Amino acid sequence: MKYKLLGRSAMRVSELCLGTMGFGEEWGWGASKEESKNVFDAFTAAGGNFLDTANYYTAGTSEQYVGEFIADNRDYFVLATKYSLGMKRGDPNSGGNHRKNMVQSVEASLKRLGTEYIDLYWLHIWDFTTPIDEIMRGLDDLVRSGKILHIGVSDTPAWQVARANTLAELRGWAQFTAYQVEYSLIQRTAEREIIPLSRELDLALTPWAPLAGGALTGKYLNNDPGRLKAESVRLNDRSQAITREVVAIAEEIGCSPAQVALRWTMQERVNDEISRGVSIPIVGATKAKQVADNLGAVNITLSDDHIKRLDAASTFERGFPHDFLATPNVRDLVSSGMYEQIVNHHR
Repeated sequence: MKYKLLGRSAMRVSELCLGTMGFGEEWGWGASKEESKNVFDAFTAAGGNFLDTANYYTAGTSEQYVGEFIADNRDYFVLATKYSLGMKRGDPNSGGNHRKNMVQSVEASLKRLGTEYIDLYWLHIWDFTTPIDEIMRGLDDLVRSGKILHIGVSDTPAWQVARANTLAELRGWAQFTAYQVEYSLIQRTAEREIIPLSRELDLALTPWAPLAGGALTGKYLNNDPGRLKAESVRLNDRSQAITREVVAIAEEIGCSPAQVALRWTMQERVNDEISRGVSIPIVGATKAKQVADNLGAVNITLSDDHIKRLDAASTFERGFPHDFLATPNVRDLVSSGMYEQIVNHHR
């Protein structure tokens, strides 16, 4: 296991993050406390120190389990949790990004986790309601109080994140250091705005669902394609074709399809206009053998040919202005005919 800096912060986190949404059985699926501990032990034995949970996960059970598991060595772990999702049905202030819910949520999470501070506190989902200054000042107050050390943002439009960090920078408030989004070979649309923004603002990218809900492991390939297409975009004809390429490369390398799919999200790219920069996938598991397999992604490397094949299989339309700006004519015009001769480290 290697360790990466969490974006603009100097905090060191393992190159894979353990997602604990499946810790607890309150939602009708997930892992028992015993199996959750097995998953945790497998991850930490491999050097993992970055843990991701949320107040909403399994009605608070996930936070309780994580808190118990790290209690004897709390300071070693980089503990991340979230707020935004409503915990009390019928209470209009129990959900959202606003300060009241923020304060209530962080206090409840601290109690469930059995800790005095949270290393990384995520805004979970953008609510399109709360003013940005209320959010950023509220989070800055929590940082100044010592209850949280760093802040991150999840499932939020890129332009809002840009506004938030710019405002925080101008006013001397804490800025977002990490950006959590759905990203995988099957779901690459984060490459339009989110990933370029993450690179520009030095935000660590932490992809959730990097295996597309298990689709990229290949376990659905033998099922009826028509039925699968009706079930989910992760299982339609395009997704099945992508998965077959993942499986083929895994057989060539001698590893699992999950490891190939994870490595694609992790591996930094050279001379590539869609470089992911610092990417730390969140791997969720309800069985120890699943996380053990995922951990194998840190020990493989994809060749340039493998990357090109996976990119080609999962290609998608980026739309305007991205496709327009990438045309040879536009590149020629903005570079005075010198595009290939200009070494641009910002790409």
